[in-house]
Amino acid sequence: MPEPADMSGPDVAKTPGGGAPGKEGKDSVSNGHAEGEANPFAEYMWMENEEEYNRQVEEELLEQEFLERCFQEMLDEEDQDWFIPARDLPPGVGQLQQQLNGLSVNDNADDIVRKSSLNPEAKEFVPGVKY
Repeated sequence: MPEPADMSGPDVAKTPGGGAPGKEGKDSVSNGHAEGEANPFAEYMWMENEEEYNRQVEEELLEQEFLERCFQEMLDEEDQDWFIPARDLPPGVGQLQQQLNGLSVNDNADDIVRKSSLNPEAKEFVPGVKY
């Protein structure tokens, strides 16, 4: 059996009983797990490159914020392009618009045509031409 002072060297795993308990004859890795086993720290491996991960997340957040700003600007421009009378016309025009909406065409146009004294057989008037 080696001396306790010798138990701290790199040859510890080669000595019988020097490796992990119950692992005699099996290859062990420096973290105490066999090579075929899944890494128990796999879900924490992103921490190895924490700065890169933080930079990537910050980039994604900035990109999302930029897209939201662009979308809002697009909506604002679209609102400006649309003509909305209540917003875009001066206040006095609203009354004029109501008066125009109140106008209508008479349905008794046939009576006017029957009572007319115009000649339906007359030649068409063309300005500048003498008959």
